[in-house]
Amino acid sequence: MIIETAEFLQSNTQMSKLPEARFPEFAFIGRSNVGKSSLINAITGKKGLAKTSGKPGKTITVNHFLINKNWYLVDLPGYGFAKRSKTEREKWDKLMRNYMMKRENLVYTFILIDSRLEPQKIDLDFIEWMAESQVPFVIVFTKTDKLGKTAIATNLDVYKKQLLQNWEELPIIISTSAISGKGKDEVLDLIEGQTTSFKAFNSTKI
Repeated sequence: MIIETAEFLQSNTQMSKLPEARFPEFAFIGRSNVGKSSLINAITGKKGLAKTSGKPGKTITVNHFLINKNWYLVDLPGYGFAKRSKTEREKWDKLMRNYMMKRENLVYTFILIDSRLEPQKIDLDFIEWMAESQVPFVIVFTKTDKLGKTAIATNLDVYKKQLLQNWEELPIIISTSAISGKGKDEVLDLIEGQTTSFKAFNSTKI
């Protein structure tokens, strides 16, 4: 898929104000400072599309972008930012649960994981909730350029073994780097295929 256009639509915290669910939607979420904004910019090829910051927890709203005028990319608030108040964390939890469970055009959620770290409980808990809630997702390992190939392979094997303790099979897993562009085509190919399927399915209901 070639990204020809990418435009910011809106930021908000209310389900009732999200864009009309006329296009397939692909959301990106991850623990604070996982490199989400950098990866979104790399995938779309639009530097500065998603705001990046050295300060964790920058994204606190649901941000919609219209890509190629036929699918939505959604930048979701990062989770696990300790400096947020209990009230803010509860609001985030409620918003995310409503979004994941009720957004009818949400095709896949890309859950971003820092490839440099051992499995983190907060990531595993979120992944487990997604699986139990039957919300389709893809695991995306970020920052793979920060470690050597052997170290990355070892870290990913550890993660896979951790997941297989509770699951019979693994979800789709993609390794990425916002610096080298690794994994960009895999993400876009997956989105392209699902966008085509979404349109074909919805055309039969007209």
